[in-house]
Amino acid sequence: MSRAATRNAPAGPSPFRVEAPALPRGKFADPQRTATGERRASVPLSALETLWLNTGTLCNLACATCYIESSPTNDALVYLSHAAALPFLDEAQALGTREIGFTGGEPFMNPEFLPLLEETLKRGFDALVLSNAMKPMRRHETALLALRARYGTKLTLRISLDHHTQAGHEGERGPRSWGPAMQGLRWLSGHGFSLAVAGRLLPGENEAEARAHYAALFAREGIAVGAGDPARLVLFPEMDESADIAEITTGCWSILGKSPADVMCATSRMVVHRKGEPAPRVAACTLIPHHSDFDMGDSLAEASGEVALNHPHCARFCVLGGASCSA
Repeated sequence: MSRAATRNAPAGPSPFRVEAPALPRGKFADPQRTATGERRASVPLSALETLWLNTGTLCNLACATCYIESSPTNDALVYLSHAAALPFLDEAQALGTREIGFTGGEPFMNPEFLPLLEETLKRGFDALVLSNAMKPMRRHETALLALRARYGTKLTLRISLDHHTQAGHEGERGPRSWGPAMQGLRWLSGHGFSLAVAGRLLPGENEAEARAHYAALFAREGIAVGAGDPARLVLFPEMDESADIAEITTGCWSILGKSPADVMCATSRMVVHRKGEPAPRVAACTLIPHHSDFDMGDSLAEASGEVALNHPHCARFCVLGGASCSA
């Protein structure tokens, strides 16, 4: 089933779409060299601070520009089972990892997610859950309240609210997605959960003004999220791997005043279970789960090598956009 044929999918293009020429052939083709022959930048793993567990690509929504193409029908990444995740939690514990992040798809659609989340918290990790706060999450209110009572702020839920307006949010997530998301946010806030929101900027929208609009929305709705805190209201840059973007060379670090340590893959990895593969594997990045060049093996030990910044998302999201999915 196509996205357009999926119930409640947005009818048109995303209001957040990247406006840029098409990516020229030859860019991001060689892990070692850029299209101009310069040495490509790479990022060593400094410490595994965040381990992401992708719970599967199935989702109750079919957004216009979902980077991982989650939908009610896409199971390219199958549900990560509790048993299959445990060895990775064991490794992460031995490595001193601080945080386990859960992403999808919609994590609450995975039937083994709640036991896995509880196992994570029981082991002493901070847990960050990315959700749309809609019906799949609301079915587990009793279990969530029990986890909040037991673990407090060790559990944070980051809710996707793509814009501070209903029109902007539903332009990306489809009709009738705003109301349930707001209800879920109000419920979480009202019950004292550690809460964050992930939003986006429309083309030409000023970040300071957007934060002010989100702050006004949160105040009207009684949602306890500090819109001025970039860890609590995360405004992500846009991604489009078909749109042109500069490649990142080793010389870019000094030009941009940045360091490889600033990039997400310096401190994180993601476990994915691809359909047709016998067991989960480790990807370098939350944003590129399918690309063979970013497959780093079947254990965290094997996945400790450097990551060549050989994908448009590396440039647009991480280096030039300065974003990270972690808390």
